[in-house]
Amino acid sequence: APPIAPMAARRGTDEMRDRVVLGEFGVRNVHTTDFPGNYPGYEDAWDQRRFEKAFRVDVIREEEDTLEFDMVGIDAAIANAFRRILLAEVPTMAVEKVFVYNNTSIVQDEILAHRLGLIPIRADPRLFEYRNQGDQEGTEIDTLQFQLKIKCKRNPQAAKESSDPDELYFNHKVYSKHMTWVPLGNQTDLFPDADFRPVHDDILIALLRPGQEIDVLMHCVKGIGKDHAKFSPVATASYRLLPDITLLQPIEDEAAETLQKCFSPGVIEIQNINGKKVARVANARLDTFSREVFRHEGLKNLVRLARVRNHYIFSVESTGILPPDVLVSEAIKILMGKCQRFLNELDSVSME
Repeated sequence: APPIAPMAARRGTDEMRDRVVLGEFGVRNVHTTDFPGNYPGYEDAWDQRRFEKAFRVDVIREEEDTLEFDMVGIDAAIANAFRRILLAEVPTMAVEKVFVYNNTSIVQDEILAHRLGLIPIRADPRLFEYRNQGDQEGTEIDTLQFQLKIKCKRNPQAAKESSDPDELYFNHKVYSKHMTWVPLGNQTDLFPDADFRPVHDDILIALLRPGQEIDVLMHCVKGIGKDHAKFSPVATASYRLLPDITLLQPIEDEAAETLQKCFSPGVIEIQNINGKKVARVANARLDTFSREVFRHEGLKNLVRLARVRNHYIFSVESTGILPPDVLVSEAIKILMGKCQRFLNELDSVSME
């Protein structure tokens, strides 16, 4: 066989191992196949030194409630474990019990309780313990108490012909800012500079009319998203693989302009080389892979669309209870705890 064959075979194997390829009618190389001994000539046994050398985390964008970072050099199972821990296992504080003393609004008690439960509470869950099962009374170490007491009245100064409820009534909109923290036990000493309150002041809870009132007491407890979505600390936590776009041959003039329109803005740029317009890939990361290029007969075989198999772009959007970077580090701690528990179980089970 000509000497080029092994090289081509090696290139094909490398693509199979490193890239998920998007074809016109399907996706190739979706599954991880790099197990020890699967590919002759490749060293695929797990090696911590090699992993540490290849693994990295790059923070791309960090704002108050959103974080975008790249995790490179891991397997899909680990990436997905982080995503699921963020969604369902990082604890937060949320309203669990609502004691209704008076509710003459048109919102039924159980709907009101459900709405209150979903309001994110700015309280660091790491300061509290989980409440014991069957515990009816909360204590200062596991419960936060809030009160919502509000009554709607007419505004005697309102103009006669006015029809605007904002002018006609006082307190006709019940917002989350009306929830006030009522310290339990010695919480004022435990948290001297604490500011426990809803994350947002402007969440509308109910609408009232004159004479209607709401008087409720709420107990917030620590919990995880697995038990109820109200405890989930993130609005979304997701990942995608890094796009990889390769032009298989030079694409010029009209074809280059058509190609540019096939991708998201900023992915393909057109350069002027010796009076010719030539397309080049500027930033594949911005692409969403609409596969538009496959609709053009003359272009579809000139471009390879792929994704880098071990490069995960995470985006984490916090509900505001904890900053997203803290959520990610908490998720890592939880995964470490799971691993430790598993190792302890293995140690404690005597080998049969």
